[in-house]
Amino acid sequence: MHALIVDVAGKVASSLGLEGGHPFQDWPCQFRINRYNYTHDTVGSSGVQIHTDSGFLTVLQEDDCVGGLEVLDPAAGEFVPVDPLPGTFLVNIGDVGAAWSNGRLHTVKHRVQCVAPVPRISIAMFLLAPKDDRVCAPEAFVDAEHPRRFKPFNYDDYRKLRLSTGERAGEALARMAA
Repeated sequence: MHALIVDVAGKVASSLGLEGGHPFQDWPCQFRINRYNYTHDTVGSSGVQIHTDSGFLTVLQEDDCVGGLEVLDPAAGEFVPVDPLPGTFLVNIGDVGAAWSNGRLHTVKHRVQCVAPVPRISIAMFLLAPKDDRVCAPEAFVDAEHPRRFKPFNYDDYRKLRLSTGERAGEALARMAA
């Protein structure tokens, strides 16, 4: 799984024109299996509150049988269901991805809603941040036309800020603006 997420991140960097790729293989990852035990009483409620992922990117394997993941359509201001597609992965850009790309990549506000009274399982792999915890856009992404949009920051401190303030849906990232 680590090789998969590093490969995806490398392709993202290449798509942005970063020559020679980027050493994502040294970045730590987190692997998580989520199980939601929904009942008739929880249908219509939130399984996971609105948030953005804090790391660089997330590769998600959704439950093929149960929906519930919704992403915010920023233009309409409404949440749109992401229908599970068997045999596929979903990739979300997180806060570190937005800061690292100097705003070229955008975070995705999302949530999980209970849509049926059945167990729901998802598997997520998160590529977090540089090994030294310093999040900073590469110089190749900063120039006169693209001034630095985010101050360099320490990922561990950033996670603590999100937890202590409850700002988990992009608000904490806005505090990192240059």
